Amino acid sequence: MSLIITDDCINCDVCEPECPNAAISQGEEIYEIDPNLCTECVGHYDEPQCQQVCPVDCIPLDVNHVESKDELMQKYLIISGKA
Repeated sequence: MSLIITDDCINCDVCEPECPNAAISQGEEIYEIDPNLCTECVGHYDEPQCQQVCPVDCIPLDVNHVESKDELMQKYLIISGKA
C-alpha cells in the first residue's frame, strides 16, 4: 500500500528529503506522494521514514493503493534497477 499525505500537512519540508524513492514532492498546496514510487520504504528501511519525521502525523496508508509487502518489494526492485 502506498502512503498519502492528508490536508493536515503543514508544509514543514521534513518528509521530502527522507524519501529514498523520491516519491514525495511539493503539490499545489501541500506535499504529495506518487503512489507509483512509494514503497513504504520497503527495500530501504524497516519503517516509512516520512511517517517517522512528520510532526503532525498526516501520512497514513492510502487505501486507494493497496499493495502487499511482496508487491512493494517488487516495486522497489524495479525502481532501484535491481530487478
